[in-house]
Amino acid sequence: MTLLRRVLPHPFLFLALLGMWLLMTQSLSTGQILLGALVAFGGCWAMVALDPEPARIGRPLAIARLAGRVFVDVFRSNVAVGRIILGDEEKRTHSGFMSLKLDLTDRYGLAVLAIVLTCTPGTQWVHYDPTRGVLTLHVLDLVDEKHWVRTIKQRYETLLMEIFE
Repeated sequence: MTLLRRVLPHPFLFLALLGMWLLMTQSLSTGQILLGALVAFGGCWAMVALDPEPARIGRPLAIARLAGRVFVDVFRSNVAVGRIILGDEEKRTHSGFMSLKLDLTDRYGLAVLAIVLTCTPGTQWVHYDPTRGVLTLHVLDLVDEKHWVRTIKQRYETLLMEIFE
């Protein structure tokens, strides 16, 4: 183990956390850089204490396709949610909960799916039962539950299984 790895066990995480800190504070002052470095250093050692198993990520083309799909879907959902909120009262009465059986079992793939669904306006990851593999989801515009099942399974789950399993 090199000296750098002993002092800074996760250098990429350190750089990512420092970058996020500087973006959030919108400052490149010496004080913010030092404070951000201290927070990032603490985050790296917290990750050592958690000792997560390494993620096996494959298929870079699938990652790019997933990113593109998420970008397009987030844009479309923003427009759809805007129409629901600014539209007539009748469109606002279709929200509800739905359950979906997932084939995806990888913990990192499930985490990415949770982020995608929660970041997409109009959907919210509510609960996942790992013993049954069932996801409970809240949807703002739940007119056709089968449409949502097809969308999640075909657009996201298949790519996440390619990437993580």
